[in-house]
Amino acid sequence: MGNREKNLSAAVKKIGKRIGKVLRSSAYYETAAWGNTEQPDFLNQVLIAETKKTASAVMQQILAIEKELGRIRTVKNAPRLIDIDILFYDKEIHAEDELSIPHPQIPNRRFVLVPLNELIPNFKHPSIKKSIHKLLLQCKDKLEVKKLR
Repeated sequence: MGNREKNLSAAVKKIGKRIGKVLRSSAYYETAAWGNTEQPDFLNQVLIAETKKTASAVMQQILAIEKELGRIRTVKNAPRLIDIDILFYDKEIHAEDELSIPHPQIPNRRFVLVPLNELIPNFKHPSIKKSIHKLLLQCKDKLEVKKLR
């Protein structure tokens, strides 16, 4: 919702200041809304960041950043100004109530796999043991993912 590029840019700046140095970022990718399709198209970007914080501490910072940027949590897949997820935390695996890393939906979401493939095509998913490129080739999600810039 709102000015999507401005929202992403603001999130990247806050991540760089509060979580750690952003080493690389993908292009922006636009897709039709996923989950609840009665909302504007999504604009997505993947970042690679370096941090000294624990995964749990990063998640707490992410929630704070989302709130600062105007996210109001209502129902699952509701329209929102920003949504920040931890996709991977190096090769660590976390399976807690509030934190699941790698993100469990990575293999099912083309809008996540395409920008990941731009940045780290040979990275092996730590629990599935397949490269990002292979997961993209096997992904059953056929929503178009359009590179903007």
